[in-house]
Amino acid sequence: MAAYLEACLEEADGDAAFVAKALGDIARAKGMAQVARDAGLSRESLYKALSGERSPSFDTILKVIGALGLKLHAQASHT
Repeated sequence: MAAYLEACLEEADGDAAFVAKALGDIARAKGMAQVARDAGLSRESLYKALSGERSPSFDTILKVIGALGLKLHAQASHT
């Protein structure tokens, strides 16, 4: 799960909707209803937010990451 998300983050090239879709793939694999409950969101709003057709708010992304049992880390780029 974490490795898949990391690969998607690298491939996304700044496309937030792409990252949201990757989170949606993970959430569907875990069970969208459970992820929605754990994130404090309705299942319908979670499907919309993670459809890949829009860029959800950062607040929503943080809730979903937490509900999936993941942590967000920052690392300096070496460019």
